Amino acid sequence: MGKLTVTAFLTLDGVHQGPGGPNEDTSDGFTQGGWSVPYGDEDFGRFMAEVFDRAGAFLLGRRTYEVFVAHWPKLTDPADPIASRLNSRPKYVTSQTLGTPSWAGTTVLRGDLAKEVTDLKERTEGELQVHGSATLVRSLLALDLVDTLHLLTCPLILGSGHRLFAESTLPTAFDHIEARTTAKGVTIHSYDRAGRPRYGSYELPENARRPS
Repeated sequence: MGKLTVTAFLTLDGVHQGPGGPNEDTSDGFTQGGWSVPYGDEDFGRFMAEVFDRAGAFLLGRRTYEVFVAHWPKLTDPADPIASRLNSRPKYVTSQTLGTPSWAGTTVLRGDLAKEVTDLKERTEGELQVHGSATLVRSLLALDLVDTLHLLTCPLILGSGHRLFAESTLPTAFDHIEARTTAKGVTIHSYDRAGRPRYGSYELPENARRPS
């Protein structure tokens, strides 16, 4: 059974909206799109190439799919480590309204998300990868279907914009499995799901001896 991985770009204050360009996602009046672009360097690109090299298939939300389909099919260099994977490997997009997709290798998922994604994980060789797709990621977290998170945090605060992890996110614990920092200061942390959080307390018991 393949594993489902999520790769997400964040700001220090958790904003996930519109990292790739000013017109990528302007919903709710967001005007700060493109904030991750100045941090793209060789280290950043190397990590992303490693991620895409492990992809067996891609699972995307409707908005991210439309952003991708307007860009990646135009890049046809087989040596491009990202475009070559996206263009050649199966893509699945969750949508109730998307018509016949124009991007070769795309299947639209319209059924029960939990069943559809579980079936995909079982038959995918390599990773079933989610990129962007914040609404979809929140749904997958709620269903406990995310196996690995790759969070790339850029060193800036925006103060507005959609956050990836909403207040209603299912409480989940993760094991930290890898960390690196790019030359431009992007921290990259990878986590594997480890079940439900455990809780404790630093409060002293009532019968604890107090200092004299």
